[in-house]
Amino acid sequence: MRRLRSSTVVLGSMGVLAVALTSCGSEPDKRCADRQTSRELSREECDDSSGRGAYYYGGSSSKGKVSGGSFDKAAVDRGGFGCSGSGGG
Repeated sequence: MRRLRSSTVVLGSMGVLAVALTSCGSEPDKRCADRQTSRELSREECDDSSGRGAYYYGGSSSKGKVSGGSFDKAAVDRGGFGCSGSGGG
């Protein structure tokens, strides 16, 4: 029984460490949106040269509008378990 418990602790600790490392290094979610109206657009509208759409990082989308994030990728901090307040990585 004692061996089983120590194995469980080791495996659990490895899982926590894996989650901490991946959450710090993750890129924030990004979606294409209109800078003036915050309306969500298709990715093609961000990738073309018209300049209409820009990538919006973090936040969420509701009823076709983005909120809670930023058009500035550096302003979005993923955070997560084990990350410093100045960003992860």
